Amino acid sequence: MHAYLVVVADAARARLFARQKKFSDLEEIETLTHPESRLRRQDLVSDRAGTVHEARDFGESSADQQTDPKSREADRFARQVSARLEHLSSNHRPEGIALVAEPRFLGLLRQHLAKDVRKQVTLEISANMTRETIEAIARKLETES
Repeated sequence: MHAYLVVVADAARARLFARQKKFSDLEEIETLTHPESRLRRQDLVSDRAGTVHEARDFGESSADQQTDPKSREADRFARQVSARLEHLSSNHRPEGIALVAEPRFLGLLRQHLAKDVRKQVTLEISANMTRETIEAIARKLETES
């Protein structure tokens, strides 16, 4: 049983940590990755935009993408991280959850978190720390708490 959960994430990687007490050592329990978020925009879309033939106009026009492919992939990963956090939360009933995420991704996580999980969030830090050491993450949590 984990008393506290910590999620450190960006659009391509999420590291999940647990600790027994509020300031005890962090233990990395899982890493989730989303390689599609690291791809370039042109690698996420087809080579050529589709065409639209309109009855009133002659010729053709490009069909613009409604959503940026990078944003769509980040949103998919935020849903995946949120679902995993919901699963861990329902199994372990933590006393608190800390979210440490790149600013835009933090917003996506907030959007997709279940209400029960949102109630357990005790700390949010807007910072990209996915490549930091466990010690650096622990220091950041202590200074922001």
